[in-house]
Amino acid sequence: MNNQSIEFIVTGRRQRYRRWLIVTISMTGLAIVLCLAMLLMGNTIYPVMDVIKVLSGEQIQGASFAISTIRLPRMLAGLLAGFAFGIAGHTFQTMLRNPLANPNVIGITTGSSAAAVFCIVILHTSGTVVSIASVIAGLATILLIYFLSRGKSFSIGRLILIGIGIQAMLNALISYMLLIGAEQDLPAAFRWLSGSLNGAQMSELPPLILSVALFAPIILILGKHLSILELGEQAATSLGVSTDKTRVTLIFSSVCMIAIATATTGPIAFVSFLAGPIAKRLVGTGFSSALPAGLVGVNLVLLADLIGQFAFVARYPVGIITGILGAPYLIYLLIRMNQRGEL
Repeated sequence: MNNQSIEFIVTGRRQRYRRWLIVTISMTGLAIVLCLAMLLMGNTIYPVMDVIKVLSGEQIQGASFAISTIRLPRMLAGLLAGFAFGIAGHTFQTMLRNPLANPNVIGITTGSSAAAVFCIVILHTSGTVVSIASVIAGLATILLIYFLSRGKSFSIGRLILIGIGIQAMLNALISYMLLIGAEQDLPAAFRWLSGSLNGAQMSELPPLILSVALFAPIILILGKHLSILELGEQAATSLGVSTDKTRVTLIFSSVCMIAIATATTGPIAFVSFLAGPIAKRLVGTGFSSALPAGLVGVNLVLLADLIGQFAFVARYPVGIITGILGAPYLIYLLIRMNQRGEL
């Protein structure tokens, strides 16, 4: 390889890295702006200096309660859940090499939702119990789907179809529990199922904070291996990647984050489905899209929540807005995949 070819490769890599860096910084900047808007906006719009004073511990009549007790937990819940949904959805889509292979579509989120509804409606519990049950149910769901999809050989298409079937079954179970549940529990369950940041409390956030702090770095560290897995089993093995260990680690980390995020905010629709493709389109090829996907997830959740709160006469949960955004893309994707013969 001559010097001209080496220089061409190095230049191309620098350009791709510059693009990745610009996208990541831009997404981070937008997330900061949206976080600030979440703290400033409400029934009363407070000055930026009042928000800074309250966050630094100073007491301001009226502002301290609104910002510390209502707006800050809501913003943190949206930020952390959006990052968890975004990065985990990207992980599944990349690892399984199919945009439909995300936790919303293949039933993992629904498994966590079924466990959470069972805790809320049947057991009348909340908080830590819901988080633990959601994690266990999410892991059990993916294990069941993986086991049923193996057959004589593992098939991504079979996994997706079985996941869709499991999702339908779990949705029926959720509907049944809502039918037999006590009337006083139903508003909380329906509000939770729609995917909402309403009523977020600081006491509910530690499990979500811990899961993102623990599992997101694992996914980011394995980002290079994730990109190699996209090449296929044989190619990844020939390049020295321990495919089984890497896949199990990525699945476990992603499911734990999604399950705890779901237990905290409810199943915010289509964030894990949209974040990865948007990030890949912005970043391009050559570098991992895991971090940009997480940031896109943050921006989707925060922007959708602001739209749901202030863009209409009535206030809508964030999951309704993300559902309106995501449903047309799902239909478009299914049509395109059918035209390509991928379905």
